[in-house]
Amino acid sequence: MPYVEFNCLPTIIGSMPQTSPQKAGALVSRYLKDIPAWPQLPRRSFAENMYAQFSEGFPGITIEGDRIYVKHTADLTGELEALYTAYLGDDVDKFPIGKEYAAGLHDFLARTNLNPKMVKGQITGPLTWGLTVADENKRAILHDEVLGDAVPKLLRLKAGWQEKQLSRISKNTITFLDEPYMSAYGSSASAGAFASPDKVVALLEEVLGGISGLKGIHCCGNTDWSVLLRTSLDILSFDAYNFAVSLSLYTDGVKKFLDRGGAVAWGIVPNDTEHLTGETAASLQDRLEEAMAPFTRKGVPFKQLVTQGLLTPSCGLATLTEDAAELALALLADLSAKIRRRYT
Repeated sequence: MPYVEFNCLPTIIGSMPQTSPQKAGALVSRYLKDIPAWPQLPRRSFAENMYAQFSEGFPGITIEGDRIYVKHTADLTGELEALYTAYLGDDVDKFPIGKEYAAGLHDFLARTNLNPKMVKGQITGPLTWGLTVADENKRAILHDEVLGDAVPKLLRLKAGWQEKQLSRISKNTITFLDEPYMSAYGSSASAGAFASPDKVVALLEEVLGGISGLKGIHCCGNTDWSVLLRTSLDILSFDAYNFAVSLSLYTDGVKKFLDRGGAVAWGIVPNDTEHLTGETAASLQDRLEEAMAPFTRKGVPFKQLVTQGLLTPSCGLATLTEDAAELALALLADLSAKIRRRYT
């Protein structure tokens, strides 16, 4: 695992409330100069929500209005063969992410005002995608013996294509798998066989294996963090504003993860208006240090937590107004600068 000194630089999870990719991109380039991330714009169209956005090219995929599902009615042999041929040949160019699915990404790639230390991308994780996208009978596609096996293969190709494009901006790339479904891990009957830790790890690893640069996993709720810590991830991203206690239950695992070079992305800036408007950079610093305290009490040096830490919003910003999203970015940038001035 590569060791990177992040020193609590700021970045985002991905989603923004704007419908204009230019407006969203301008905010990213203004507030996140060191580690910008391309903005996902789910309000722009249904094709940009986190399930539709990376579905292009999946066998039988159908988008009708605000519904996405997989049709079994047609013969999918040819589409499956094309996917597996690209997968086996690591031919990521066969499965790009189209402009109509990710206008924010394509605007981001065309920007000439970026000179970052690193660049971040993101993709929906296979557990979340495969257990949310269903067939015409409303059966989660991950439970289909044939098509379920194709889920991580498509997402691996999409992640590889995205990383290849982002490397034009910076050779230092970060790619997150967004796995909100992990917050229901262990309690959701629909997970079936994928409630097994071994199954989850294998599924995630198939996608992570297609990422050459730094790779992270983001879960915005409470989960069994030991499962994610078993993977080859470099960055563990979590909602430190609302769920700091959940990660502190795994101090030994996190300590081992940090000692082998891993990093934690602390989602310390809230993504709901009520809490956001009541916070300042100073109050968020207090909250961050409080979230880090259980680890320092277990022998993790505070300096290590800062050095091997990133700062982010607690989750995506798409639920906010445009003004509130800018406030979140401003607080994030101010907090990062405050931490780095004091501790690095």
